[in-house]
Amino acid sequence: MLQVFRSSWALLFGILLLMVGNGLQGTLLGVRGGIEGFSTFEMSIVMSAYFVGFLGGSRLAPEMIRRVGHIRVFAALASMISAVLILYPALAHPVTWTLGRVLIGFCFSGVYVTAESWLNNAATNETRGQALSLYMILQMAGIVSAQGLLLIADPAGFVLFIIPSVLVSISFAPILLSVSPTPAFDTTRPMNLIKLVRTSPTGAVGILLMGGVYSALFGMSAVFGTEAGLSVSQISGFIAALYMGGLLFQYPIGWLSDRMDRRTLILAAAATGGAAGGAAMALGADYPALLAAAFLIGGMSNPLYSLLIAYTNDHLEPDDMAAASAGLLFINGVGAILGPLVTGALMGIIGPQGFFLFLMLLMLSLAVFTAYRMTQRAAVPVDETASYAPVLPTASPVAVEVAQEVAIEAAHEEESDALAS
Repeated sequence: MLQVFRSSWALLFGILLLMVGNGLQGTLLGVRGGIEGFSTFEMSIVMSAYFVGFLGGSRLAPEMIRRVGHIRVFAALASMISAVLILYPALAHPVTWTLGRVLIGFCFSGVYVTAESWLNNAATNETRGQALSLYMILQMAGIVSAQGLLLIADPAGFVLFIIPSVLVSISFAPILLSVSPTPAFDTTRPMNLIKLVRTSPTGAVGILLMGGVYSALFGMSAVFGTEAGLSVSQISGFIAALYMGGLLFQYPIGWLSDRMDRRTLILAAAATGGAAGGAAMALGADYPALLAAAFLIGGMSNPLYSLLIAYTNDHLEPDDMAAASAGLLFINGVGAILGPLVTGALMGIIGPQGFFLFLMLLMLSLAVFTAYRMTQRAAVPVDETASYAPVLPTASPVAVEVAQEVAIEAAHEEESDALAS
């Protein structure tokens, strides 16, 4: 991993700044929306809009890159992000914020596609898995550190909107000045969606549900905190706990996933996350309990995305794994769009605890569905399972395909070892 960092540190530093900017703007809007008097329903639409744009960017950005090249796409989209971040406080209205979130989601998706393709091009077959792990760590670190920036100025002012705009602008320099000649860009032809669902019902349903869970965590956590009457520092700590859990549990769950029936691990992680959501509802406004629940929910939900991709790969031929990535991203995107909307509706009906009710219902639904599927299909032998590669639900098509490449290479190595013996 040190070799990857030494060869790509400037690019990774630029990505870290991008994630700090994105993490700060997501939390800040949830807090500022309450100050502006936006309703929970209005904020749910605003937060959902990001994922509409992100899904659109995932599908359109590759074609944009093929037409005009990586550098032009990156510079144009990153400049647009910086501009939208500045405009949020100047145009504080649910409609303009919704349009801004669609645009910023589209742009961040395109920027991730560009940066991830550069990172993938800089990696070798031997270091690709390490590069993906380091990239995931920096993503999480960026979001966690962004929560601390929320405390340095008044959310009712302009300063906190200027900071992420500046960070995104600064991120241009290390990325554009450090990259090697832009790589050729192509994406794999996607697998038929119906075939993907039939091949791995648990993987498809799980990815859909985790899309909803992650978008609710990313988009509605600050809205929940505002509605629950938490202070800005408490909201910052609450959201940081979500992502710290995701960072710290990623590798233990990944280690276990290569050594046991993955469905048992999916069931256990989903049930644990669901139970944490139920406990948070029962304990109400006890802040230490909220932090513990957030740590467990984030710790279970973030690794589940990678675990479900790995489980889906267990039922695919190596030649089909890359083709499945587009379908998995689309399913995740649909769940992500619906997540904030349903969460907002529940919060409108029963109050702030609707946030945890939504998380609990989705994670327990995954646990129940996984338990059912365990009665319908025999487990794949552990020595025949695909490799686990960490990837976040916010990943672009490039990162997901890189994860698939890691699994494909591992599968081919196992086949070669089997033939040799």
